[in-house]
Amino acid sequence: MLSIYLLIAKSYFMLQLNVKNETSRLRAVVLGSAINNGPTPKADEAYDPKSLEHILAGTYPVEADMVKEMEAFNQVFQKYDVKVFRPKMIENYNQIFTRDIGFVIDDIFIKANILPDRERELDAIQYIIDQIDPAKVVRPPEEVHIEGGDVMLWNDYIFIGTYKGSDYKDYITARTNMQGVNYIKALFPNRKVKEFDLVKSKIEARDNALHLDCCFQPVGKDKGIIYKSGFREESDYVFLVKLFGKENLFHITREEMYDMNSNVFSIAENVVVSEQKFTRLNNWLRDNGFIVEEIPYAEIAKQEGLLRCSTLPLIRD
Repeated sequence: MLSIYLLIAKSYFMLQLNVKNETSRLRAVVLGSAINNGPTPKADEAYDPKSLEHILAGTYPVEADMVKEMEAFNQVFQKYDVKVFRPKMIENYNQIFTRDIGFVIDDIFIKANILPDRERELDAIQYIIDQIDPAKVVRPPEEVHIEGGDVMLWNDYIFIGTYKGSDYKDYITARTNMQGVNYIKALFPNRKVKEFDLVKSKIEARDNALHLDCCFQPVGKDKGIIYKSGFREESDYVFLVKLFGKENLFHITREEMYDMNSNVFSIAENVVVSEQKFTRLNNWLRDNGFIVEEIPYAEIAKQEGLLRCSTLPLIRD
C-alpha cells in the first residue's frame, strides 16, 4: 500500500509538460546560465560566423556582462511568477543556449542530437528531465538532427527550419536535417508539420539563419516577426504571409536580422521580452497592444543567439 502512495506522490510532483504554441502564458522554463562560462573560444572553436566575427575582432562578450544580462531576464520571469530552472554548472563551459539541447511539443520532451562537443549540456539539465514521466521523454535516432531553435509550435502547426542543400554535412550552421523533419511528422501525426528551407552561411552572419527563430517568430495571437531573405525558397516566405496576413507581420531588415530582432521571447499573448535597443520593433509591438519588457541582451547576441535561444519552455497554459 505504501508503494502505491509513493507512486501517486511521485506522479503528483512530476512536471506536467504542456507547450502547444509560442505565446500562451508561461509557467515553467529552463533558462540558460553564463556563470563560469569559460575563456573566449579560439577561432577554430566557433560554432557560427557571428561568434567568429567577434572572436577575431576582440569584441567577444565577457562573462560578467553576460551574467548581468541573463539575470535581467531572470528578473522578468520572477516578475511574472514563472518557475525558473537553471542548468547545473559545468566549469569553464558555455551553457547559455538551452533551446539547442531539447524542446517540448505538447507533453513530450525531445532531447536534441546536438553537436557532440555539447553533449554535457544535456547532462546538466538531467535533474530536470528526471522530474518528467520517462514515457514522455524521447531521444531521436543518431541520424536525426534537430534543435529547438528550428522548432516552432503554432497551434495545429509545427514549423521546422531545415537546410535541404546537398552540402548539408559541410555546414556547422545547418542544425536540423530532413530526417529531423520526418521524425517529428511521425511522432505527431495529428499536427501539420511545415518545414522551411533556410539560408546558411559559414562566413557571413548577416546571411546566416542559424535557426528558424533567427528569421521568423510568431507573437501574440496572430502576428509575427519575419526576415524575407532568411528563406531559400520564396514560396516558404509566401506561405507565412498568407497564413498570418502581411499586415500582421513585422518585416525586419538584414541588419535587424543580424542583431537578432526575431529572437524575442513571449511570456504571454500580450507580453514580449525584447532587447532594449530594438527600437523599431519595440515601438511596433507597443503600437499593437503588447507589453514590452525591455532588457539588455546585446552582449549575448554576439554569439548569434538571443532571448528565445536562452530558454527552454516546459509548461504553458
